[in-house]
Amino acid sequence: QSSTKAAVRACRNAIEFNSIPSINRLVPGGYDKLKLDVILAVPPKYQPGLDLEAVGNVFPYGEVKFTIQDGGMVAPSGIAIDALGDKNDDMVVVCASVTVGY
Repeated sequence: QSSTKAAVRACRNAIEFNSIPSINRLVPGGYDKLKLDVILAVPPKYQPGLDLEAVGNVFPYGEVKFTIQDGGMVAPSGIAIDALGDKNDDMVVVCASVTVGY
């Protein structure tokens, strides 16, 4: 039920199979000047708990700019687990789009 955990997973999934080894040739200033525009679609009910600093730690380099919009999904998981801090049976899904530029 953590929008932060869902956003971290969405961002990891968005970048995990991508590699741009020639960044130093493509981006003036290389990795140090890389800019990442990240759009997160988060269910409105779960936006207040979103920790953007934690989500930003997913990215190993670059300056990250976040845009948060209404979206994602809340679906019933069928169970609430007290030991995990669940308050209900909501399953939170966040969608992420990552654009690389300079």
